[in-house]
Amino acid sequence: MTESGRQASIWQRSMSFLRVALRDNDEDFTTGPIGRALALLAIPMMLEMAMESIFAVVDIAFVAQLGTDAIAAVGITEALITVLYGIAIGLGTGLTAMVARRIGEKDADAAAQVTGQAIWLGAILSLIIGVAGVTYARDLLELMGASSSVIEQGQGFTAVLLGGSVSIIYLFLLNAAFRGAGDATVALRSLWLANGCNIVLDPCLIFGLGPFPEMGVTGAAVATTIGRGIGVIYQLWYLMDGHGRIALRVRHLRLVPALIARLLRISVGGIGQFLIATASWIGVMRIVAIYGSPAIAAYTIALRMMEFTFLPAWGLGNAAATLVGQNLGAKQPDRAERSAWRAARYNAVFMAVAGAFLLIFAREITGLFSDESDVLLWGTSCLQIMGIGFPMYAVGMVIIQSLNGAGDTATPAILNFLCFWIVQIPLAIILATRTALGPNGAFIAIVVSESLLTILGVIMFRRGNWKHQVA
Repeated sequence: MTESGRQASIWQRSMSFLRVALRDNDEDFTTGPIGRALALLAIPMMLEMAMESIFAVVDIAFVAQLGTDAIAAVGITEALITVLYGIAIGLGTGLTAMVARRIGEKDADAAAQVTGQAIWLGAILSLIIGVAGVTYARDLLELMGASSSVIEQGQGFTAVLLGGSVSIIYLFLLNAAFRGAGDATVALRSLWLANGCNIVLDPCLIFGLGPFPEMGVTGAAVATTIGRGIGVIYQLWYLMDGHGRIALRVRHLRLVPALIARLLRISVGGIGQFLIATASWIGVMRIVAIYGSPAIAAYTIALRMMEFTFLPAWGLGNAAATLVGQNLGAKQPDRAERSAWRAARYNAVFMAVAGAFLLIFAREITGLFSDESDVLLWGTSCLQIMGIGFPMYAVGMVIIQSLNGAGDTATPAILNFLCFWIVQIPLAIILATRTALGPNGAFIAIVVSESLLTILGVIMFRRGNWKHQVA
């Protein structure tokens, strides 16, 4: 075969595999090559992570045309919503672990029952947050330090987004169930649908295009809530249609207190992980703020670039969590462990390349966002310092997610607290304020703490206690 013929053949095989990964399949992820199982799960999960980040980007892109107060209203509300994300992601972590374990045990009925209990939890949580959000929207904005003009513009946005929190919670929860079952393509399609609706409705409801009313900032919240709601309707339809690995029936919605208690027990660690990590990043921001707006801007730019780079890596980590959970359910702990290490190696290679790219092009990347000299200086150094730690982050990301997939969410939560609050914050204060490093000291503290998290995570993973975790 000629060289061009071989290249064409590789391309055709790659495209064929991609089509398989993006459509519904009945693959058994507890058998066959681990690399194939990882790829089939990781491809849609990587794309799913990208879809999840689009909501905020689309909203801010349209709202930015309404002025500074409108942008501030969206930013402050997003800060409030972060807590809601933490709760939803934490519950989803426990749900993924439990569903994956049941699917690995070949007990799809039990997986559906766990999902049914999660639906009840989501409903209760949504009711509490929704009522509080609508009632206290103005007070919450005042609590966050919003000016009177921002409150006037943003009150409706905050009330609608929090009042419609059911769409956020269920989108996260049900997608977590699909990931645990191995139906990652369903989670991806629900977000495609939700984002598509949001992109179309946003300008219509914000600016009053055609027959739609002009709602300003509030229109962005209405569009997002409708889009997410349609995504949730699709998820529920798919669950009840019975074509996937989980077939939800009315009997699965019968309350089982013991099952709810187990789900909450596992999920508490997941919620703690997210909130601890988020709070630590905010803490570092407060330390960097000592050096003024240029340092804050540089740190913000670096965070956005890291979030973008981490999306594929998180997808691979989620794939590892599913494989670990399903293989433990299938009584194959050794295969679960091999799956985690394989995913860690793949992630390390990918992130090493990404880190090298940041090291080389840090100044050019920062320059895309700002041409101010101080921002360029701090932004370049921040990206380069962060980029050095990328391979370590990659391994830690997969190992921590693998522990979560096994249902051991408490260990990562404890490690997060130790590394981020006992090490990162004090070290950032010392290096940034008591040495000549300036903001770079805070950036170095992030790399040190994240690397320590990886080392401790690997030690705990090698001990193997997670193989005996009940989920």
